[in-house]
Amino acid sequence: MEIRHLRLIKAIVEEGSITRAMGVLHLSQSALSYQLKEAELQVGTPLFYRRNKKLILTPVGRKLYATADSVLRELDIANAEVKKMVNGEVGAIRISTECYTSYHWLPAVLKKFKGEFPNVEIEIVFEATHKPIEKLIDGTLDIAITSNPEQIETIEFISLFTDEMLAVVSNKHPWCDRTFVTAEDFQDISLIIHSLPLDTVSIFRTQLNPKGISPKKLIVLPLTEASIELVKADMGVIVLANWALQPYINDDIKAIRISAEGFFRQQYIARIRAREYPVYFDYFIKFLREEIKLENLK
Repeated sequence: MEIRHLRLIKAIVEEGSITRAMGVLHLSQSALSYQLKEAELQVGTPLFYRRNKKLILTPVGRKLYATADSVLRELDIANAEVKKMVNGEVGAIRISTECYTSYHWLPAVLKKFKGEFPNVEIEIVFEATHKPIEKLIDGTLDIAITSNPEQIETIEFISLFTDEMLAVVSNKHPWCDRTFVTAEDFQDISLIIHSLPLDTVSIFRTQLNPKGISPKKLIVLPLTEASIELVKADMGVIVLANWALQPYINDDIKAIRISAEGFFRQQYIARIRAREYPVYFDYFIKFLREEIKLENLK
């Protein structure tokens, strides 16, 4: 017996008449009668008693109606779930960045994203923070945020946004009255960074290491709030993105450009080139760009 026959039995019983069943199934009376006869021939026995123009289920009909009710309910649920999966409405995004400060924007992005895709889970893989590309390749991550696009054939790097990196000092620091500093200035200061190794730290990778410059002292402190407190106490300098700095700006600290032109860092979304990503990944990237744009306008 085919699914259409089960739907036919269910419609006749629940609608109470062939006329109303015709409307639900979008069949003519002749087509409906033909399908009913076809179903009864396949089963080998009548499914309904015909009494006073009414159709009453036979014992076999009752059994098939119970089966139809169960099977069709499960089938409809499965079809709905498959449709959502195909349309990118159900799933998960496993994400990490290369810097802890980059998680600052997550709450606002997640709130907006969950409003559009409530059935998509966002999993932040913190342990992949310092090696997002490696974890993307081994399947731990779905996408990664990085400012270091490596030449890897299997990885696609999508431009996300550009942020300016600023040197943050106390209002007592010798740099306080300067409009900008140079890479060479960093060799005379105590520099606060969030993590090691140094080749994952933007200021080292792009500004200091190429010139062979090392700060007088290096302080590794993962927490931005604690780092800002050290800066306020004039115990060191930290380099932060302009948007990451916004929550901490006050009269006790000052942000200074790095070089006369500024030190700008391009951020990318990295993902597997050959993989087919559901549409909700594109929306996540869109919302992320919008949030960072709003942060930069504050």
